[in-house]
Amino acid sequence: MEQESGIYIFCGIQTDEEKTFDSIEFEGDTREVFTIHYKDAAMVAAEVPMKIYHPNKENLMLHQQVISTVMETEDTVVPISFGNVFHSKEDIQVLIENLYPQLSKLFPEIKNKIEVGLKVVGKKDWLENQISKDSKVMNQKQQVAGKSKDAAYFDRMELGEMAQRFFKSLQKEIEEDIHEPLVKLASSAKSNDPIGEKMLLNGSYLIDRSKEEQFDQKVNELHDKWEDKVEFKYTGPWPAYNFINIKLKVEETT
Repeated sequence: MEQESGIYIFCGIQTDEEKTFDSIEFEGDTREVFTIHYKDAAMVAAEVPMKIYHPNKENLMLHQQVISTVMETEDTVVPISFGNVFHSKEDIQVLIENLYPQLSKLFPEIKNKIEVGLKVVGKKDWLENQISKDSKVMNQKQQVAGKSKDAAYFDRMELGEMAQRFFKSLQKEIEEDIHEPLVKLASSAKSNDPIGEKMLLNGSYLIDRSKEEQFDQKVNELHDKWEDKVEFKYTGPWPAYNFINIKLKVEETT
């Protein structure tokens, strides 16, 4: 029995012209990438077998690859989360119509804009060196070391809280010295929750394409200033993942 076909969507763009993009290799077949329209909004899509797609590395990379290709020629790209498959083109037209009030408001906000990310991670030696300068923490450490495990329980808790407060103060310093100067060059910025115990900043920045070079230059300048103490993980350009909150309601189209 032949498997039912579905339509997978990658991202939204602002255009009223029908477009095609580089075809993709998907599960052993070449698939065309095309647009489906409502007014001046379109979804970039491909015809695929109708099933649930798992977010494994290969599938996620393909999803991102299509969006990156679209970004090369389109200046207003709305990323759609992985794994959205619909029954027909008509379903997607209904979806775009439902989303249109959100999209029409969003298009001017993200036109000609890209997202970049900066994660700042403290180098182990520098962090240990910084904490060893904090006399309160070091005194507490000695106090814990000098007691039995049971007797030191509350002392250990206090040491943990002190270390957290110390770490928060480092994050505040990085926020002021690295994040704030970048915020000034961005159209919008977010300081996301750090991941892992050595991360001091997890920033996302929405920047105008015309300011990309200036922004890169500032990141390089800050990196040179801090390179002995921290590592920079600078990523992008991406579509505005952290600045868009569109919820796809699949049930609206069924």
